[in-house]
Amino acid sequence: MFRGTYTALVTPFQNDAIDIDALERLIETQVAGGVSGVVPVGTTGESPTLSHDERHQVIELAVKFSRKRCQVIAGTGSNSTRDAIAHTQEAEALGVDGALLVAPYYNKPSQEGLFRHFQAIAQATKLPLMLYNIPGRCAVDIAADTVVRLTQTCKNIVSIKEASGSVDRVGELVARVPEGFTVLSGDDSLTLAFLAVGAAGVVSVASNLFPAEISQLVRAFQEGDLEQAQKLHRRFLPLFRDLFIEPNPVPAKTALQWRGAMTAECRLPLVEMSRANEERLRKTIDALR
Repeated sequence: MFRGTYTALVTPFQNDAIDIDALERLIETQVAGGVSGVVPVGTTGESPTLSHDERHQVIELAVKFSRKRCQVIAGTGSNSTRDAIAHTQEAEALGVDGALLVAPYYNKPSQEGLFRHFQAIAQATKLPLMLYNIPGRCAVDIAADTVVRLTQTCKNIVSIKEASGSVDRVGELVARVPEGFTVLSGDDSLTLAFLAVGAAGVVSVASNLFPAEISQLVRAFQEGDLEQAQKLHRRFLPLFRDLFIEPNPVPAKTALQWRGAMTAECRLPLVEMSRANEERLRKTIDALR
């Protein structure tokens, strides 16, 4: 269901409003770059700072602008099960192809709580669902046992974005989940390593800037061209690192502004890059030309 390269879209702003034209241009570049899909209103899209109406608007526009040329997986997770259900059902009504469900953050549920949370969402929608495990941000880990249990109980839970940083975890999941369930890398720098142990792709921040090249990296590995995949990994590894020298998506938006694609505007509590880090990122970007 979910395989290949998916771009965790930034949300373009202009004077604190959604920049609709910039969003359309961004999605056009993703389609032209051959990505499998786009992921609006995830954390890279600054979802915590979007109002309900803005979340609705961005998802609706992503569906409209993609025109079925790539999949649209809406970020609909929340640390409130009730809100996550409502967000997911609303996204389903807007015509998305799936939903990305981040683990509940801050309230640190038990594994049983995680299971019931995701089960309740799955039972409330017909959408195919992708779990999102990122313990570094959520302070809770979706254990492999819980993922397996969910796949056995909820047939529309079909994938996981794994951002635990653990190759061992990916290998364990691939060995234990049903056939057809896919594991996607949640870290650009670990995509190649995760592919090597059975992952099926990546949800990428870097592909906001280089959709064709990140798609090519994944495709090269899947087609058996390990040498080309390694070459692309080595080429882009400095970028993968430098896109996180300050909180995501600040560096990505800064680089997109240099291209004239959008402003670098983010919403508080995110702020502009320091001058030193901006100079470092510019050198990294320039080296890729």
